[in-house]
Amino acid sequence: MKDMDYSKGIKFKCQGSANCCVSRSSYGYVFLSQKDINQLSKFLKLEINDFLKVYCEKTNELTHLKEIKKNRDCLFLENKRCTVYKGRPTQCRTWPFWEENMNAKVWNKNMATFCPGIGKGKVIKRNTITKKIREDKLNEEKILKEIV
Repeated sequence: MKDMDYSKGIKFKCQGSANCCVSRSSYGYVFLSQKDINQLSKFLKLEINDFLKVYCEKTNELTHLKEIKKNRDCLFLENKRCTVYKGRPTQCRTWPFWEENMNAKVWNKNMATFCPGIGKGKVIKRNTITKKIREDKLNEEKILKEIV
């Protein structure tokens, strides 16, 4: 697959659709690194063990947020708004700039039709996009290393 050329940046501005907060096809769980768990626990003013019991489960030894709503919305989504926005996980902070999204076919066919913010707003500069991709990739690597 052909990588995207984002050397001149990409126009993107969140439109508040909350589409990114709903499980769909290959986009499902919100996986959590220990940093994410610590951050969310602190934001919610919960002990880590309590946070894990109430909000998390494991699949293939990977910790992720529970999917408890029948419509598959994130459990922290209310009225199309994230109730933990300031403490949200890295996976959410870096969306839509994930390595697997940064190929021309995926971006133009899947992402552009799914996310109404693609092509809108100001141009996100290359270095910002690269930073988000790197941050998400490093977080993914940490999650995989943390498997006990």
